[in-house]
Amino acid sequence: MADRPGWDEYFLEIAKVVATRCTCDRGPKKGCVLVKNNRILATGYAGSPPGQPHCDSVFGHLMVGNHCLRTIHCERNALNFAARYGVSVDGATCYITQSPCFKCTQDLVSAGIIRIVVSEDTYHPEEERMRVERENLFCEFEVFKKSSKVRNEHES
Repeated sequence: MADRPGWDEYFLEIAKVVATRCTCDRGPKKGCVLVKNNRILATGYAGSPPGQPHCDSVFGHLMVGNHCLRTIHCERNALNFAARYGVSVDGATCYITQSPCFKCTQDLVSAGIIRIVVSEDTYHPEEERMRVERENLFCEFEVFKKSSKVRNEHES
């Protein structure tokens, strides 16, 4: 049998595909996958609320200061989707293509996310991990390091 990716690598690859749906071109394309017991609960990408114009539409960005208010971060979109459809994310893991901002980290932890895994090529992941620890946010923050010989402990 061919070597299969471990669960962390698998879900991070899915997050990269989710990121391709991003509709705001101001920052990096980010994708998020919320997972519990190796099952996907919700996904999210940076974009406008359902039914609202996107940044890449004729309406463009809705700027206030240096921030586009039209776009919801991918983490918030995934949490909103889960809430809208009654899916509990308590005890879940968040796989994300880039480190979440501090507000999104707070939202993830408040919703019950117990682990955040980011790609190793993300922007300042160690700085984000230290911030999570410094602020006493009760969440495990990991930077995924791809290794063909190391398999996830919860393989099935």
